[in-house]
Amino acid sequence: MRKKLVFSIVIGAGAALSASGAAIGATHWRDGFLSRVEVLALIQTLNASLLASRSATATLEKWCADHRMSADPKVVARRAAGVDKAPSAETKERLGVAPGETVAYRHVELSCGGRVLSEADNWYVPGRLTPDMNRALETTETPFGKVVAPLHPFRRTIEMKMRWSPLPQGWEFDANLQSGKDNGGALALPHELFEHTAVLYGTDQKPFSEVHETYMSEALDFETGAGARGKE
Repeated sequence: MRKKLVFSIVIGAGAALSASGAAIGATHWRDGFLSRVEVLALIQTLNASLLASRSATATLEKWCADHRMSADPKVVARRAAGVDKAPSAETKERLGVAPGETVAYRHVELSCGGRVLSEADNWYVPGRLTPDMNRALETTETPFGKVVAPLHPFRRTIEMKMRWSPLPQGWEFDANLQSGKDNGGALALPHELFEHTAVLYGTDQKPFSEVHETYMSEALDFETGAGARGKE
């Protein structure tokens, strides 16, 4: 019964937070049962939106806009210069790389409103993209999803891994946590929330990229009128 109640609270809290109106100023999440449930609702909402989307970039821009994280909710890809990581044998197999075919690598931080929402390792096959696309990937901070948008890509998620949950294992037996009492301090959020590994395909059903994305707690750093966060 308790788990069903929390599930209902998660769904309701997610809807309420997404539609939240007036801001109360820059604050932090408080450490209490209700705020932990609300944080869980947000994490699950973002995770589900990404899993159902054709473009992580578009989903993050919508998230940034919906939660008023920036007056100009535009995602920028900050490239890590001089970083290289060879594709694994599994990645090459999933991409169907032929002998001698080049696989390029790009590591970026995707940010919006000065907040890093995710970090991504991206292995892609330049020969399956246009020269303009390759040039943009090599010389600009345009997110990969926007660069390859003319290919009308779709994603197939290979793996999703949760890195943290605001409700710890065994929470259903923790009477103190379930009491709803605010512990009076800030809820300590880790840097990393969850990970996705996905392969991108074109309309020809041929894979051209594999991405490993790590989503950060800065995605929850926005102003809200909900009671989960109080003024410091």
